[in-house]
Amino acid sequence: MLKLTKTYDNCVSKKPRLTVVCVHGIADDSSRFIKPLEYLEGTTSLKDIRFVRFDLLGSGKSTKSDKLNYDFKEQLEALYNAINALKLKTPLVLMGHSMGCLISARFAEAHKKLVKELILISPPVFRPEEFDSPKMAAGKEGFKQLMILKDPKYRKDKAFNNELEKIVFNKHNYAVYTRLTKPTTIIYGATDQIIASYNIPGLLKSNPKITAIKTPGSHGIGRDKYGKLVPVLERILNETV
Repeated sequence: MLKLTKTYDNCVSKKPRLTVVCVHGIADDSSRFIKPLEYLEGTTSLKDIRFVRFDLLGSGKSTKSDKLNYDFKEQLEALYNAINALKLKTPLVLMGHSMGCLISARFAEAHKKLVKELILISPPVFRPEEFDSPKMAAGKEGFKQLMILKDPKYRKDKAFNNELEKIVFNKHNYAVYTRLTKPTTIIYGATDQIIASYNIPGLLKSNPKITAIKTPGSHGIGRDKYGKLVPVLERILNETV
């Protein structure tokens, strides 16, 4: 059974009223959320939130195998099994970053009764017609070469290459956003060159369930973003019975 490895599970109070599961991006692991969670757990108004983070398949402490495809099907199955093992007694919020937003959105669509709300930090929002453009092909190759330059292992890393092809550059991602039925908050940086943020206004028009917050930052989860998370999480917590 595919299952993600849990790397963090904590609530300041003994009686959580809400659980937030953090889903990291490509070529990354759950440590991406260490500083944001330190900040959020240090905020008194959020003390009743249980924060959990996992490593996706092929990342950090989770399973790595050449037998895996590292596609949506496997990542969603593993995430579901990992969340199911938490035996939740509270509503669930998925908080994704980058590729983790795509996985979170698919999960929310597949498990509508399980997910209360989505928070998507720096989500890729490419429209399907963009994938056939030379600019997109060049952008994908540029990103790939940049990652290889940072670490040569990515040249042959199956998880990275398959996630890039099968998840990040999947033509159906935008349509999934438009079909979301759960309240969704997008938080993105004004200087982010990766996510095609110029498509966000159109996405907001197509789905009234989505709202967006722009910050001065770029693609990571810096103070500009996790500072904006506080009022969003306060609202969700206050709406939780």
